[in-house]
Amino acid sequence: MPGDRLDTQVVVVGAGPVGLLLAGELRLGGARVVVLERRTAPTTESRASTLHARTMEILDSRGLLDGLPAPPNDPRGHFAGIPLDLALPGSRPGQWKVPQSDTERLLGRWAAGLGAEILRGHEVRAVTGTGGYVEAEAVGDGGPLLVRGTHLVACDGETSTVRDLIGADFPGHDARRELLRADVAGIEVPDRRFERLPDGLAIAARRADGVTRVMVHEHRAAAPHRTGAPEFGEVVQAWKRVTGEDISGGTPLWVNAFGDTARQLARYRHGRVLFAGDAAHRQLPIGGQALNLGLQDAFNLGWKLAAEVSGRAHPELLDSYHDERHPAGRRVLSAIEAQALLLLGGPEVEPLRALITELTGHEAVRAHLAATISGLDIRYDVKGPPHPLLGARLPLTPLAPPGPDGAATSTEALRTGRGLLLGPAGGPDPGPAPASVPGARDIPFATPAVPVPGRDGAGWTLVRPDGHVVWAGPSGALAEESLREALTRWFGPA
Repeated sequence: MPGDRLDTQVVVVGAGPVGLLLAGELRLGGARVVVLERRTAPTTESRASTLHARTMEILDSRGLLDGLPAPPNDPRGHFAGIPLDLALPGSRPGQWKVPQSDTERLLGRWAAGLGAEILRGHEVRAVTGTGGYVEAEAVGDGGPLLVRGTHLVACDGETSTVRDLIGADFPGHDARRELLRADVAGIEVPDRRFERLPDGLAIAARRADGVTRVMVHEHRAAAPHRTGAPEFGEVVQAWKRVTGEDISGGTPLWVNAFGDTARQLARYRHGRVLFAGDAAHRQLPIGGQALNLGLQDAFNLGWKLAAEVSGRAHPELLDSYHDERHPAGRRVLSAIEAQALLLLGGPEVEPLRALITELTGHEAVRAHLAATISGLDIRYDVKGPPHPLLGARLPLTPLAPPGPDGAATSTEALRTGRGLLLGPAGGPDPGPAPASVPGARDIPFATPAVPVPGRDGAGWTLVRPDGHVVWAGPSGALAEESLREALTRWFGPA
């Protein structure tokens, strides 16, 4: 293909929130990255507007929350439209309302500030592998461009071009039911929170700027095959049939449709090509779970791929991305399928909805569903000696004295993207990892100010760059073979 050529280490296709978070993580880990985006400018549409507790923790662990206007926090979420309190122990309980345009702007500034090269107006037309490299052929206003890297990550959404180009196996089913959605200015309708009516489902929420988001589903309407967004008139007619209200005098700012498609890639890694976000899984975007699931994919992958392309990764590290995120995605998709049935089903699902409503009154059930939605229940299979925290995210831990770079908490200490070794509470002053740690590595060392719930019996705790605990052992256990294995597996050979 004639034209310009650009060499890098990682090619990211897609500059939505998932691709931008991934680009920033790659740069934080020292990898060179080029992002190719078909759109010429960031989105101005609100789109997904809910960030869950785990995603907020992730953004905080990279120091990004200061870049967001103080978002409203609401502990009230839902499961298939059934009210559900999402508050759980953690630093960012509940859910936070942030327009996707703000999230994308924040992550774009961060990634670019770290040195990611973001090329807008470039549409990928071909992906090929050549020996130890992968090449993306793109076309932009300046003509054709060939971008070559050791790896490529597709973050290009539910209709992923890369997925189609390489013929990746994407099992599941297409949409059977559909919701029409629009942001409309200049209408006055009652707010509706998942109102089930005889002919369908109606949702309306008026924002502070006066714009109303409406969503409507008709029970007897099958999901059509769409190649683009519906016309506003289609939303007007469906809303009229379901609610009896006329919104035709409003001004549509954004219109789209989404269905209950449920598909997941058989593999998230295809050699040097990997997938994250909606390119890896397609689901009903209920309660913001699709965006949050994708951002958590990127956070799991970024530091691993950076270690791989920098030559410091254990041979099995990159494969752990699929091994960890595919089961996590499968579990979320299963829960979303259950919600789609309960939310979009007709009168026949009312007995089941009544039962679920009753069950959510039991704290154990509420907490279980809230953790699944919030992403706080993720526990990866990281091997190592059994411990209550093994594989789970490290709870927010105050440090005393301050840790690396003056960090007052474990969240702040993780902002370097290098992981963390926590010593016993009241242990030595933080500094380089103690000499008794086998194999010197550039891992910040800190001590908790007080004993941390869940760390019982763990004098020492090894935490990956994404905040998940990969080893815990008692005081005096620094010479254990299991710690050497954990250091090598997650942080590379000494």
